[in-house]
Amino acid sequence: MRLKNKVAVVTGSSRGVGRAIATAFGEQGADVVVNYSSSPKAADEVVEKIKSFGSRAIAVKADVALKSDVELLTKAAMDEFGRIDILVNNAGFTRPAMMLKMTEDEWDQVLDIHLKGAFLCSQSVAQHMKDQNGGKIINVTSVAGIVGTVGQINYSAAKGGIISMTKSAARELARYNICVNVISLGIVATDMTEKIRTDEKLKEIYMNRILLRRFGEAEDISPAFVFLGSDESNYITGQLLCVDGGYGMI
Repeated sequence: MRLKNKVAVVTGSSRGVGRAIATAFGEQGADVVVNYSSSPKAADEVVEKIKSFGSRAIAVKADVALKSDVELLTKAAMDEFGRIDILVNNAGFTRPAMMLKMTEDEWDQVLDIHLKGAFLCSQSVAQHMKDQNGGKIINVTSVAGIVGTVGQINYSAAKGGIISMTKSAARELARYNICVNVISLGIVATDMTEKIRTDEKLKEIYMNRILLRRFGEAEDISPAFVFLGSDESNYITGQLLCVDGGYGMI
């Protein structure tokens, strides 16, 4: 039980990568706040799964791009569990379009959720971690934020910004014993990547970029989050960890 007696907030954890992270945390003994924006049934399923491991969990609806919602999310965690030891900024979605055709709204929506949302959640939770004199913030980026991608300049910009934000936050929060790191993911088998994984042409293109020649699964990525959330990583901060099958090497 590497996370026993710890409390974690995982944004966007009713499905996909967030679900895998929240479930792995619960399996390792953490009590988990499962955040969702539009899927209460899916969030409740994650809560029940976590409880099946003997850990505690609650589901909280919140749009991380809204400061008022973020404050309610943080308050719900503190009211229920009394502390927050781990924050994973995972919430996100895509609005693909070529740069010359992308609308201002498509740009704003993606930057608001991925980048502004991660900032708001970190700012809110860090206030409590400061009082506790410790905590772990784990941001989620993508290979797109490192090498860019065609048709998703908004997503790439947001994910690139998360890397820089992580570095700055790590410098500011180290005095409070708060470690801030970022994990870069490649293509993980989720609803968001279904087209890439099922379209034969796209599948061939992306498979040729992955050194390990396969798409990631939940069990491939969750151990990295458990490690950075645990006491095993207490001397690691401001770092980018790539869990992408070697995609970022190409």
